[in-house]
Amino acid sequence: MSTVYDLKREVEKPERLTGGHRLCAGCGAGVVVSGVLRALEKEDRAVIVNATSCLEVSTFMYPYTAYTDSFIHSAFENSAATCSGAEAAYNALKRRGKIDGTVKFITFAGDGGTYDIGFQSLSGAMERGHDMVYVCYDNEAYMNTGIQRSSSTPRFTRTTTTAVGSAQQGKKQNKKDLTEILVAHNIPYAAQTAPMGNFRDLHSKAYKAIYTPGPCFLNVLSPCPRGWDYPMAKLPEIIKLAVDTCVWPLYEVEEGVWRLSYTPKKKLPVEDFLRSQGRFKHMFKQGNEWMIEEAQQYVDQKWDKLLERTGA
Repeated sequence: MSTVYDLKREVEKPERLTGGHRLCAGCGAGVVVSGVLRALEKEDRAVIVNATSCLEVSTFMYPYTAYTDSFIHSAFENSAATCSGAEAAYNALKRRGKIDGTVKFITFAGDGGTYDIGFQSLSGAMERGHDMVYVCYDNEAYMNTGIQRSSSTPRFTRTTTTAVGSAQQGKKQNKKDLTEILVAHNIPYAAQTAPMGNFRDLHSKAYKAIYTPGPCFLNVLSPCPRGWDYPMAKLPEIIKLAVDTCVWPLYEVEEGVWRLSYTPKKKLPVEDFLRSQGRFKHMFKQGNEWMIEEAQQYVDQKWDKLLERTGA
């Protein structure tokens, strides 16, 4: 198995998420899933578990699926338990000599089904030590059911349940740091990444997660054009802004060792990221300058803490 990133080799692999799905144009989820699955070696099979979500309703309509690998649709709250059960069944059959070959177990779920509703299931699967990868495609709200806030939604974000008006100015709480929480489970590999540039970071982390024995976790930024309110063609630009402002830092924690994956040549102000999306439009109204200042302070604090942990 090659651990060296070869763009030509990866592009020549057959797609495991086929065209014809119904994801919105400019959605990050399809790009994330396609990128993660491309890290699989061609000869290896996979079982894909997908929690109820935008991704699920757009890639699966019984009896049809956009996946070329085996696919299980789970409930919103139990995708990690479903995947861990499938992995346990596979191991039992393999011990009895009833199955051979390499099968990898991968769960995809949004932030609603990961940070909130499915967290108990996720925590349990990680603690039990199943050989599986859990991938959260993080679009920072419950997009499938109407753009309601989740615990992944950043502070000040306008959603349908955190309105902007005289009573409040978007969400009042900061975003939960789920990657850090998963690291605290002492799993062998956890990482934050994004489908950026030539996909090297996404590919290398997906490969490590898939081929590291034991429970692994990937948190992948996945912008949503409807929920974030941006033109669909701006997807790559918004991802790069999130990374270059350090709103979404790229790092990995392997066997307890923290490593920074990317340091911006010039750390951009958080304002650049906020301005690119309609969900933060109210922050630029006269009198709301304090919101931008507090958002910058929060990102700076998190970034400085990450630099200290990684020794960067």
